Amino acid sequence: MQTRKIRLIAARLLAILALAFFWSEIALAEAYFDRYGLLPASPAVDLGTQPLGYPSGVISAVMQHDRILKKALADRQLPLKTHPFRRGADMVALLTEQRLEAGLLGDMPTIVAASTGNVWIVGLVKQTSTAIVTKGDVQVRGLTGKRIGYVEVSSAHHTLLQALASAGLNERQVKLVALGVDEMPDALERGDIDAFSAWEPAPSVALAKNDKNRIVSRGLSTDYFVIERHFAERAPEAARQVVAGFIRAIEWMRRSQRNVETAVGWAMADAEALSGKPAALSVAQIVSIIKRDILNIPSAPAILSSPGKPPLKDEFQFLTSLGKLPPGGKWENVEAALSYDGLARVIAAPRVYQLNTFDYAD
Repeated sequence: MQTRKIRLIAARLLAILALAFFWSEIALAEAYFDRYGLLPASPAVDLGTQPLGYPSGVISAVMQHDRILKKALADRQLPLKTHPFRRGADMVALLTEQRLEAGLLGDMPTIVAASTGNVWIVGLVKQTSTAIVTKGDVQVRGLTGKRIGYVEVSSAHHTLLQALASAGLNERQVKLVALGVDEMPDALERGDIDAFSAWEPAPSVALAKNDKNRIVSRGLSTDYFVIERHFAERAPEAARQVVAGFIRAIEWMRRSQRNVETAVGWAMADAEALSGKPAALSVAQIVSIIKRDILNIPSAPAILSSPGKPPLKDEFQFLTSLGKLPPGGKWENVEAALSYDGLARVIAAPRVYQLNTFDYAD
């Protein structure tokens, strides 16, 4: 029994080391989150957010204002703390190291985190498309040798890889330029890049800036709410309270136009605090994105699979074929992550989890 336990611990350490090696260059380049002081299994529920993306940033903004969620966690001596990230890829290693308890991630970071068995996939945050935007009438097949802005290990990176492959191109035939998603529209306008692949609001901002800008390709894109597995194991009821806060945020915005506009205002403030720049889109434009990408999807936040086609399976296979997954990444781990029953249990007990009661701080 002791030998088996030692082997399990050793396997776990090897998986962490492999993932750490896989992410090392990215982590070194993006150390802004070091100042958050995140520690493994800290006495707080640390939630990673993405204020620069919609609707992800809006959902997390609502959760941050949720008094019901904060009280439910405080009653368990687990204060809620939120931390803004420029991209989901920056959260993956922190989830692996148990320095984050939950996060809102794009499909590619979700697959990476889940493939090594580190997270549960709770529910849908977004179902839409990411877009490749070019200046002028350049099509994907005309991007050979061109400079393309992208965010490493993101849903938009996945879209770019798929679009290049469909045009008979690969990454080595273009010049990839790593940029923050909020920097891309201005970089395209200045001529620093010839195209970019990004999620909202960047494509809408670029189209509004210049009528010569064009969307030349779109890719299906999903974002997910994930919970770190060890947190769910050591504090299962607290984890379900966080899930309840996630569900409640979406339901509250569905209740009225005023609610979603208030939520967008909170998210715009979060985005400006992180980027140092005011929002480039109006409240009405962002509301339109939120409704299209999450509020008007009846099943959300539940994850529905197509007959004979598990969620994320195609993306996993595509990324595997390109060598974009860390050592030890397995589809069986992603499939297991999708089996988390927390969302279903919370939805089945709306009174217990106060899904139809709302109390948000201004």
